[in-house]
Amino acid sequence: MNWASPWYWPDCPQAIRDGFLYLCVLPSTISSSVVLTAVAGGNTPGALFNAAFSNILGVMVTPLLVHLLMQKTGQSAPFLPLLMKIMLLTLLPFGLGMALRPFLKLWVDEQKVGVARISNFVILFIVYAAFCDSVVDRVWERHGWGLTVGACLETTALFTLVSILTWMSCKALRLARPDLIAAYFCSVKKTLAMGVPLAILIFGEREDLPLILLPVMLYHPLQLLANGVLASYWAKKAA
Repeated sequence: MNWASPWYWPDCPQAIRDGFLYLCVLPSTISSSVVLTAVAGGNTPGALFNAAFSNILGVMVTPLLVHLLMQKTGQSAPFLPLLMKIMLLTLLPFGLGMALRPFLKLWVDEQKVGVARISNFVILFIVYAAFCDSVVDRVWERHGWGLTVGACLETTALFTLVSILTWMSCKALRLARPDLIAAYFCSVKKTLAMGVPLAILIFGEREDLPLILLPVMLYHPLQLLANGVLASYWAKKAA
């Protein structure tokens, strides 16, 4: 949609366009994709594998795609140093967690609610800090609330378009109903948990980082709401 935005949104800031580009190359979520697939009666093991593989692959593929797509604008930074930072941020904690899992699994299972709250709090705090910086830099005063309305409309249009294309592709491939449900939920969802830290590493030196994060922040609640309704509908239809 970035190529078409100059026609229907000519005064759209470059940061918003970069944010939508970044949103499109983000990997899928893991937990919500699996949960929604299970609720709708889809292929839960398939959803778990695809969502997890998407996140592991996204550590390298997402920054590479952003780097390649932004080269034309001259905004891309050197890729190899960026990749090393991302690997330290994501793969190193992942490997450390897997090594400690045999020793901490029982304790984490007992504290599952508290651990989930801490994880959500950290993500919200990162987003809150980014938007606080935007207020200090007077980003919203320069662009006004019309920017948020335009981003909401474009996010809704993007989600609708991706949903229709994914559904039509699954139908064209004649996937069985459980596989179709898993493929849909793993395709249209985007991860906020990985998206925010990756954005800070990729765009962290830019003062308009909050504008880049805006499409991801708007897409996240939209996908939860729409896909939650759709999962309930499919579950009732199957019953």
